[in-house]
Amino acid sequence: MATQPLLALKGIKKSFGPIEVLKGVDLEIHSGEIVALVGDNGAGKSTLIKIITGVHAPSEGEIFFKGERITLKDVRASRLLGIETVYQERALADQQELWRNIFAGRELTNWLGFLDVKKQKFEAQKLLRTGMGFTSRAITVDSEVRGLSGGEKQGVAIGRALYFDADLIILDEPTMGLSLKETDRVLDFTKAIRAQGKSAIFIDHNIFHVYDVADRFVILDRGRVAERFHKSELTREQLVDTMIALHDAGRVH
Repeated sequence: MATQPLLALKGIKKSFGPIEVLKGVDLEIHSGEIVALVGDNGAGKSTLIKIITGVHAPSEGEIFFKGERITLKDVRASRLLGIETVYQERALADQQELWRNIFAGRELTNWLGFLDVKKQKFEAQKLLRTGMGFTSRAITVDSEVRGLSGGEKQGVAIGRALYFDADLIILDEPTMGLSLKETDRVLDFTKAIRAQGKSAIFIDHNIFHVYDVADRFVILDRGRVAERFHKSELTREQLVDTMIALHDAGRVH
């Protein structure tokens, strides 16, 4: 018997004026899996993610989360459900300490309602050494974020999402502008999402970055799902060839 998907999109359409960006997208994400969402610029990836995170409302279609039909009014509503996004811009405050970044906007307070700095530092330290896997003692909870590498900043953002118990983490071009070493670190952080039984949608143009870490691949092409593959069904080179063929032929299923 098939397990109930964590997230299910059914017949999602989105138009901006006369332009139809999404043309009936069906997508399922199951618990404990990493799904790579790939496709050319203009395929509809960003619009689809904005619908999942409550930035845009679909023109048509239904969204189900944990089996319940939902309406996402804004980003806060998606966060309350357990959907977090890690953006390519690494939306962190560079001049603030690491612990402040982890709890920004969701600060821990004591029973009197006052900011509990000691608890936040304790939780940040625990997350730093376990959930995020930082081993260097040069990085502490009091380190300013601007001193971290790009890959380490992404690790902080992913760790923050895991701390707040997100069931689904959306990684939007998380390796953009990173070195090979930093990219490997981000991919390791991504594997930690699966290891904790959580799920991720990984958006990236670079198939070589996502192939090893993803369980499934969904190819968007001109607003539709063109192909779906499990990693066991094709090699990385075959996946690249499929995307090139779709680009050249302009065909969709």
